[in-house]
Amino acid sequence: MIFLQRPKKSLGQNFLIDQNIIDKIVKIGNIKEDNIILDIGAGYGNLTKKIAYMNPKKIFAIEKDRKLAHLLKKKFQNYKNIIIINDDIFNFFKKKHFNQKLTVFGNLPYNISTQILSSLILLKKWPPWYNCLLLMFQKEVAERILAKENTKEFGRLAVLCNWRLEVKKHFDISKNSFLPKPKINSTLLSFKPIENNKYNLKNPKTLEMVTRILFSNKRKMINKNFLKLFNNDRFVAKSLNLDLSRRPGELSKDTFYKISTKYEELLN
Repeated sequence: MIFLQRPKKSLGQNFLIDQNIIDKIVKIGNIKEDNIILDIGAGYGNLTKKIAYMNPKKIFAIEKDRKLAHLLKKKFQNYKNIIIINDDIFNFFKKKHFNQKLTVFGNLPYNISTQILSSLILLKKWPPWYNCLLLMFQKEVAERILAKENTKEFGRLAVLCNWRLEVKKHFDISKNSFLPKPKINSTLLSFKPIENNKYNLKNPKTLEMVTRILFSNKRKMINKNFLKLFNNDRFVAKSLNLDLSRRPGELSKDTFYKISTKYEELLN
């Protein structure tokens, strides 16, 4: 692959070039002719082109880099179903409204991958405007998303991701599959929205706030931070059958969802 410009570290640019991996990703997407696709961080269009072979109804290819977006417009000028958008993905999320569910592909920039995922989890309207996310993360980030309680990787990210989404690991991707080559391997994960969520919060950001406070001292007992949340009301812990001498990494994901629900009941 010949770079027409030097990859930008500030944009986390590592371009997927391995055609076998691209084929596997597209196959997992199970693209139909009536599907609308969102391709986040289209880069040089390697994945976009393979998706186009499946002839979906429409592909929105988002690329923040102005020069790359210009290149993509030239490359795909004869494709009627591909729309190239030169914009920041967060601006796109704010501006665009869809009447049909999208399938989202993304070789996410490493520096903002968790921020993008969090914004897709914490949408006010649920079920969301997408039916499936197929996203690549640094392997260590994927491990944090998939982590179980009582493991060193377990933290806020696992609690947030598994609240509203069914998460599945598909395969690891060698760093040799990218140019420029990153320092760490990647992992492909898929996420499907849980439509009838058992823990339906009025404000999705409640869970973000609760986990931020409880995980702020990961190695210490939750006692002080829990009481800070509930204005020193110890009866809340009793009602939740919660042992305040436990550490945040020892609590189940469901416990965090119950705490957040109780917080909204009592203090909102």
